[in-house]
Amino acid sequence: MIITDTLLARRADEGAPVRVGLAGSGFMATGLMNHIVNTVPGMEIAAVYARRPEQALASLAKAGLREDQLVRADEPRQVDEAVAAGNVGITTSIEALTRADSVDVVVDCTGAVEFGAHLALATLEGGKHLVLLNAEVDATIGAALNPRFEAAGLVYTGCDGDQPGVQMNLIRFVRGLGLRPLVAGNIKGLQDPYRTPTTQEGFARKWGQDPHMVTSFADGTKVSVEQALVANAAGFSVHRRGLLQRDHRGHVDELTQMYDVDELRELGGAVDYVVGAQPGPGVYVLAEHDDPAQRHYLNLYKLGEGPLYSFYTPYHLCHFEVPNTVARAALLGDATIKPLPGPPHVDVVTVAKRDLKAGETLDALGGYTYYGECERASTVQQERLLPVGLAEGCVLTRDVAQDEVIGYADVTVPEGRLADRLRAEVDALFEQASR
Repeated sequence: MIITDTLLARRADEGAPVRVGLAGSGFMATGLMNHIVNTVPGMEIAAVYARRPEQALASLAKAGLREDQLVRADEPRQVDEAVAAGNVGITTSIEALTRADSVDVVVDCTGAVEFGAHLALATLEGGKHLVLLNAEVDATIGAALNPRFEAAGLVYTGCDGDQPGVQMNLIRFVRGLGLRPLVAGNIKGLQDPYRTPTTQEGFARKWGQDPHMVTSFADGTKVSVEQALVANAAGFSVHRRGLLQRDHRGHVDELTQMYDVDELRELGGAVDYVVGAQPGPGVYVLAEHDDPAQRHYLNLYKLGEGPLYSFYTPYHLCHFEVPNTVARAALLGDATIKPLPGPPHVDVVTVAKRDLKAGETLDALGGYTYYGECERASTVQQERLLPVGLAEGCVLTRDVAQDEVIGYADVTVPEGRLADRLRAEVDALFEQASR
């Protein structure tokens, strides 16, 4: 963003960089490390948390850091000492990452819900801002986490570069023009709910990615999680479970003729996605304007006659844009995307990927047993459906047919999970809102 580059340049001139603590050292984290180390003035990596330190060492080495610049740090004090010496702390301790005075912002690059819950609370206790490349934890328990951070005067936010953040930036831009956004959409290249890590292994190997992560993109789970985040940040709903998910091979501008505007108004706006539209893989917002005089100008500026006007961003550049979010949080107190107060508008439910048998244990997101689809959060509450972010480790108590939605009544939930306790707080928001 134009403002953050100026602010970071000033920090660089002052010798007071924004210092980042990263959790995770996978594909996205590795790219982010490279970017911060080599091309982001006014920002430095203070510490990296990794369950296997050798992964963090390898990722930072790819960014060009020498072995003698990477220091094992198991306590906050050791992280601070490493940073003071111009080095980076490598740790297996969440507390060392989140309580070090030298860390300004924590970035969760893991994608794991239970770990993300623990990291979020540790970050809060450490008095740090939290940036999420972990959309799954946000979609599952963000409504319980964000109020805690706001009460502490801290920023809790999703990130620029990921589709939800790009959509929310576009929504804010369109609202600033005086238009009312009615659709926020994602453009996908592939949608097949039955993809598995086996079918996606070749693609994952080609790009150096995790097969489960790639599968969550292909089977629709990831886009469902992303669109739920946008709905909960913008106050939107959905047309139906799974969204409209049209197969549209034309330009995204053509979508202005494919929605019922009265229906969109009744919904208060809706999230959606299309497969195959151009320019992909971007995002789009369709909006209306109440003022006939301004509609005349919009037509003059080649946006058409309405009632819906098309705005789009033709790319999302993932880790390249994350430093913008870090800077917005640390220097401006601004969140890229966060849930609105109160209960969620949209949730993501767990749907059987194949016929499942009683006694089977549901595997990880992007696996072999289920995929996720958006649903109205009120329906999820009323029918006690299982949020996809809590599905891993649940054991089925009955047979479930392919494409059947799985509910709490169908599973035994693992004991002792923090994410379940935080999710109970989310559920309680619906009761509070109904009083």
